[in-house]
Amino acid sequence: MLFFTQCFGAVLDLIHLRFQHYKAKRVFSAAGQLVCVVNPTHSLKYAPTRCAAAQASAEQGILPPCHHHEAVHDPQLVPCTCPLFSCPWEGHLEVVVSHLRQTHRINILQGAEIVFLATDMHLPAPTDWIIMHSCLGHQFLLVLRKQEKYEGHPQFFATMMLIGTPTQANNFTYRLELNRNQRRLKWEATPRSVLECVDSVISDGDCLVLNTSLAQLFSDNGSLAIGIAITTSKVHSSEAEM
Repeated sequence: MLFFTQCFGAVLDLIHLRFQHYKAKRVFSAAGQLVCVVNPTHSLKYAPTRCAAAQASAEQGILPPCHHHEAVHDPQLVPCTCPLFSCPWEGHLEVVVSHLRQTHRINILQGAEIVFLATDMHLPAPTDWIIMHSCLGHQFLLVLRKQEKYEGHPQFFATMMLIGTPTQANNFTYRLELNRNQRRLKWEATPRSVLECVDSVISDGDCLVLNTSLAQLFSDNGSLAIGIAITTSKVHSSEAEM
């Protein structure tokens, strides 16, 4: 009976996932966009990343303890960029993608335009939906986070991070679009580099921000579809022509 129950639950999860994917494809197939169904990563106890802890200490005027016997930290090493995981991993930019795929099982889609379908929007904060987007010869990390900036008032924050340097990030423009029930909402900006911190981007509000009521207007049965498009910036294009 236990084996049957576990198998039956797995089958129901698979059916639910296929149904969500079918609905998304039906809506966006006319536009020829790839659809990725993204399940949430939920944590009942939020574990801040290393960069978030360092930022909080700096804001409070607290300096990290100095240990003379420890080796000097390599500034070229990047901490794990996967939110909601207290992951001690560090590595160079060249191996960030392989770490995210192998350790955290983050999916990756290719194409100039894709649709990010986040499921189970009703889950309590903090919750993250994460995907990697391969486009124009680079990899980007899209993070959608449900978080309480003020107690009892959860909000949704969506941002795009380039797995590269800030100089490389300035060469691109990303657009996030929500479109449902004759309503359309767009956010367009330059992606930030993963050398910066997702937490700082969200705390600065330099991203698409939705309150709960606005997110519900664009959601469908607890799922939120976000169209993603990445282009080279106009400045970069004009420099290339010269």
